Amino acid sequence: MKLPVIKHLTNFIEDNDEDFIVETIETLEALTEVPSLKDEELDVIGELISNMYGAIEVYKITKEGTPKKEALNSFMGRVMGSIDT
Repeated sequence: MKLPVIKHLTNFIEDNDEDFIVETIETLEALTEVPSLKDEELDVIGELISNMYGAIEVYKITKEGTPKKEALNSFMGRVMGSIDT
């Protein structure tokens, strides 16, 4: 996950609508079923999907009243904590 990408996508959600990201995730998930995709391509699609899910999560945290910077740091802390486990 890339914090700058999640931050940018969170801004996109604020300016537009969460549904755009949800529909994009669904489209990318459907693309993963293409049998001719290489592992590297699947890795890129997976990274995009995880960043989009991260942005949705950060957006939800900010909707609860948490400042964006704190929400981003909290989310990334949870991600890093789950990696270390």
